[in-house]
Amino acid sequence: MSHNTGDDTGKTVMISGGGGGLGLSVVATMLERGANVIVPCRGDRDRQALDGLAGPRLERIIVDDLASEAEVEQLYRNAPPLWASIHLAGAFATANVTETTLAAFRAQLDINLVSCFLCSREAIRSMRKTGAGGRIVNVTARAALVPASGMAAYVTAKAAVSALTAALSVEVAPEGILVNAVAPSIIDTPANRAAMPTADFSRWPKAAELARAIAYLASADNTLTSGAIVPVYGRA
Repeated sequence: MSHNTGDDTGKTVMISGGGGGLGLSVVATMLERGANVIVPCRGDRDRQALDGLAGPRLERIIVDDLASEAEVEQLYRNAPPLWASIHLAGAFATANVTETTLAAFRAQLDINLVSCFLCSREAIRSMRKTGAGGRIVNVTARAALVPASGMAAYVTAKAAVSALTAALSVEVAPEGILVNAVAPSIIDTPANRAAMPTADFSRWPKAAELARAIAYLASADNTLTSGAIVPVYGRA
């Protein structure tokens, strides 16, 4: 559970990737702050991951592909006007560049960048309906700021998310829409622990800690910060 004291009562927030390790903490945090939360789910597995948070202020909607323009347009068109849209959907892949197929490269762009672009675009359209401004929070990665070898496709996609965040922040700032991104290192999740069992987990940022940082950027408490790529590395 988080310890946020902020109040987002009555605000509608879209959270892509809400059924993942980080997503569950972000959804829980936004619900604790009083928000109405909409989570696009790829299937029953995502929906079931959110069962523990189910309630009248959480809506789960099946969306097969967040890189599909038609599906994302429909998702946002059918939602109430949004205050915030938080984009956690993504995927990580490693391969040496000579072993990276064009299909694999494009897959990283689709899940990490194209999904973020489409959700951001439709969120801005939704926020303009009220004229009350809004907040967009994207997720890039430490690897996009401090590149490592063996992950060219992932680094490229996440670096593009950073560039998209900066470009959007300038474009929509006059409308009171603030756009930021967080850049985590390896997040302390069950999946990452299983993949790296000998790592020092105490140095990894916790999902609940990241959720609090994201919730602040998505809240009305944030009145100044836009265009920021916020490093959230913990002690990693």
